[in-house]
Amino acid sequence: MASSPSSIHFSFLLLLIVFCPFSFSIEFNYPTVFNFGDSNYDTGIRIAAGLKEINPPYGETYFLRPSGRFSDGRLIIDFLMDEMDMPFLGAYLDFVGAPSFQKGCTFAAAGSAILPASPTSVSPFSFGIQISQFLRFKARVTELLAKGNKFKKYIPQLESFNQGLYMFDIGQNDLAGAFYSKTDNQVIASIPINLLEFETGISKLYEQGARRFWIHNTGPLGCLPQNIAFFGKDPSKLDELGCVSSHNQAARLFNLQLHALCTKLQAKFSNASITYVDVFSIKFDLIANYSRYGFEHPITACCGYGGPPLNYDSRVGCGQTKTLNGNTVSTNVCNDTTEYINWDGIHYTEAANLHVSSQILTGKYSDPPFADKMPFLLKLKF
Repeated sequence: MASSPSSIHFSFLLLLIVFCPFSFSIEFNYPTVFNFGDSNYDTGIRIAAGLKEINPPYGETYFLRPSGRFSDGRLIIDFLMDEMDMPFLGAYLDFVGAPSFQKGCTFAAAGSAILPASPTSVSPFSFGIQISQFLRFKARVTELLAKGNKFKKYIPQLESFNQGLYMFDIGQNDLAGAFYSKTDNQVIASIPINLLEFETGISKLYEQGARRFWIHNTGPLGCLPQNIAFFGKDPSKLDELGCVSSHNQAARLFNLQLHALCTKLQAKFSNASITYVDVFSIKFDLIANYSRYGFEHPITACCGYGGPPLNYDSRVGCGQTKTLNGNTVSTNVCNDTTEYINWDGIHYTEAANLHVSSQILTGKYSDPPFADKMPFLLKLKF
C-alpha cells in the first residue's frame, strides 16, 4: 500500500531530527526564560486579557482544544522550551489556577508591535508595555521572596533574572500595519524609529541584569495569505513564489538593520551574549522549497474561507461563522494540517513551527553561529 503524504512528511521530520548533525556553543541550561513578542510567541496573553476569543479548531492538533495560541498546535517557543527540558511558558496575565512562573513566562501578545500603541492598534501591549510588565513582575517576585520560601515553587529565584534567557520576536506587526496607510518608501523610512524603540527596551533589560539575549528577525510577511489577499491583487506586485514583493523587501531591510543593531549592542554590552537568529531565511526557504520538506501547500491557509489559492477572507476568520451577502458561511479546515505551512492566513501550523524550530537549532542561521558542542540530543516531539 502506498504511503500517505502525511506519513511521508512525518518520516522526513524524524530523519531530520535524528540524523542531522546539530551543534551549539550557546549553553541551553538556563534557569528561566523570559519571552517578548507578538502572536508568533503568544501562549495566551491576548486571550487572558479578554481582547480576543479563539474557538476550535485552534489547538486541535496538540492541545485538543484552544490553548490561547494562534495555531493548530504548538508554537516555535514551545518546541524550544521542550528542547531545553523546560515546561511550556505560561502567559504573564494568565494567573487563574495558580500557574508556576518558576521557569519564567511570556509577555508576548498577539497583535503587538514595537512602537507604542495608538487608538487604532490591534494590541495595547507594545514592546515598551511588555518591558514594563516584566519590570513589575521582577519587582513583585523580589517582594515575595523577601517573605520567605512560601512562594518559592511558583516564582523564579532572584539570580534567575541574571542567568535567564531573554527571547524576542517582534516587529512584524509594525511593518505589516504600516503598509495599510503608508507608501513603500515611508514604511522603509520608519524602520530606524522602530529599532530605536527596540534598543531602548533591550537597554532597560540590561540595566536590570539581563545578559543573555536571543533575538529573532522578522519573517517573510509578504508570503502570508492575509497580505497576498489585500496587496497582491495586481500580479505585478507578486514575486515568483506568489508573495508580495514590497512586504518581503521591507522585512529584509528591517532584518538588515536589526542585525546591525545586534552587532552594536554586543559591542556596547561586552559582558552580554546577544544572538541574532535569521528566521526569515528559514521561513522563506520553507515556502520556496515546500515540497522538499514534505509540505503540499505553501501559501494556502489550512483554516479559512474562500478556497484555493489562498483560502483566506478577512471577513471570516478561522473558526467563525458569518453572514455574507445574506448567506451564512463558515470557514473550512483542511484534513491534514501537516500538508500546510499556513494555518489561518496569518500564523503557521504546528508542522511548520516544528520545521522552523529544527532549523533554528542547527545553529547555522544564528550570529554568532552555534559551535561544535551540543549539550543535548535534539529530540523535538511531533
